[in-house]
Amino acid sequence: MPGTLGGMAEVTAQRQHLRFCLALHRVLASAGGNTCFSPYSVASALGLAYQAARGPTADELRALLSGDEPDIAKQLELLADAATLDVSRDGEEPVLAVSNTLWAWDRLPVNEDFGADLAGWPGAKVAYAPFVTDPEAARQAINDDVARTTRDLITELVPEGAVTVDTVASLVNALYLKAVWRNPFAAAHTADETFHAPGGDRTVPMMRQTERLGYAEADGWQAAVLPAAGGVQAVVLLPEADLAEATLDVDVLAGLLDGVRTRRVSLGLPRVDVGMNVSLTTALGELGVRELFTTDADLSGLSPDPRLFVSDALHESVLKLDEDGLEGAAATAMMIRMTSVAVEEPVSFVADRPFLLLIRHAATGAIYFLARVTDPA
Repeated sequence: MPGTLGGMAEVTAQRQHLRFCLALHRVLASAGGNTCFSPYSVASALGLAYQAARGPTADELRALLSGDEPDIAKQLELLADAATLDVSRDGEEPVLAVSNTLWAWDRLPVNEDFGADLAGWPGAKVAYAPFVTDPEAARQAINDDVARTTRDLITELVPEGAVTVDTVASLVNALYLKAVWRNPFAAAHTADETFHAPGGDRTVPMMRQTERLGYAEADGWQAAVLPAAGGVQAVVLLPEADLAEATLDVDVLAGLLDGVRTRRVSLGLPRVDVGMNVSLTTALGELGVRELFTTDADLSGLSPDPRLFVSDALHESVLKLDEDGLEGAAATAMMIRMTSVAVEEPVSFVADRPFLLLIRHAATGAIYFLARVTDPA
């Protein structure tokens, strides 16, 4: 993939990424309660699908990821650049692991061009699994690989039943991130305090610190920025009134982030431990990605076989914040099926009685040996 973004291209890519984040968040959060997903992981998996897609199938993915941009190249650059953290000059080194994997049935023809495109992604690899002949073994292979990348925070991305004899491939992104705060919270300052949840007040461990932090306020929102090692930051967005994401569009969010200035902040933040395990198929359909999940899908960028379509988009994420820092993991799998997979039943051939044996030159047909075997010993 091309190098580092710069100038107006960088600003445009960031705004398109924010727009994608907010759009998917609104759909996932519409049911209420906690939600947690990784825009990075989902965008990566959709980017892999985009490179596999052609025609209207690709157009729908491009529109979601890049809006009016003619392709998603700038989004791919953004994702690639974000796969590398700054070197820590003091304290514990941050950890970032990213993998992008094509899991394929060994009898699925895969275009060489797709393999070349995949090689440009962080942590790219092609792996093979016995999808058709042993679906459970294929499922376990994917889950084991995701578990390795995510340090066992995600061990069951692909649930039982998600791989069938019609499944022939999967495009999988996995992400793990761990970084300590530049200004850790003192554990002695953490105390039980009231959190005003929608279902009623509850007591939570509230972390406290007073430091010079990034801060902004605009359009009914406050933003506090907690810097972590490696150039990672946690941005806490707090509404003045009830949490209503409808008031947080891409312009408001971009304005908040652009308006961050350093000032002394007395910060109270609860410990966070949230996660989500969800199929994104319906949510992506609401955002305009529909053909990908039908038998009209065009995945000819991946394989010349015309019967491929994505049967499900699986996503799981985990995020934890405490006094020392943050740890998170996410994975997304685009499960690819064929409309029909004809698997021949093996013909039984056991030479347990006398037989003839030819040893021949395949190209010319010349027979080197002809044997009649009545006793092979």
